[in-house]
Amino acid sequence: MSNIRITKQFSFETGHALYGYDGKCKNVHGHSYHLNVTVIGKPISDSNNVKFGMVIDFGDLKKIVKEEIVDVFDHATVFNKNTPHVELAKELQARDHNVLLVDYQPTSEMMVIDFADKIKQRLPENIALHSLRLSETTSSFAEWYASDNE
Repeated sequence: MSNIRITKQFSFETGHALYGYDGKCKNVHGHSYHLNVTVIGKPISDSNNVKFGMVIDFGDLKKIVKEEIVDVFDHATVFNKNTPHVELAKELQARDHNVLLVDYQPTSEMMVIDFADKIKQRLPENIALHSLRLSETTSSFAEWYASDNE
């Protein structure tokens, strides 16, 4: 049977700041992120399986991405924990803000690498993560492809 790619789209709002950056993005700001998650696999061929003909149930893929990415990053502010931004993060957390401290510069490029690692760990073994596309604006995005990272 043929390999088929399926894609599910997600949206979430996240704030961040890029410590040490020489432009406007050094300031705390936010984006309406759009994430396309594409997986690849063979459709289930067992006609007795309730998911017959599916590579993966879109609902199962949604559950993974919501739990690992959307529910974590939506309406959070992300800072690199290895920078002085940690002081700002502590202040925001003390005021009951949702803050994520990560061990990377929270650019779209680094976020999409993090997202790929998290999603790959949760996929069934017969399904592979093919690609991710994380858009931070309508004209700017970062992409991750499994084929580029083998």
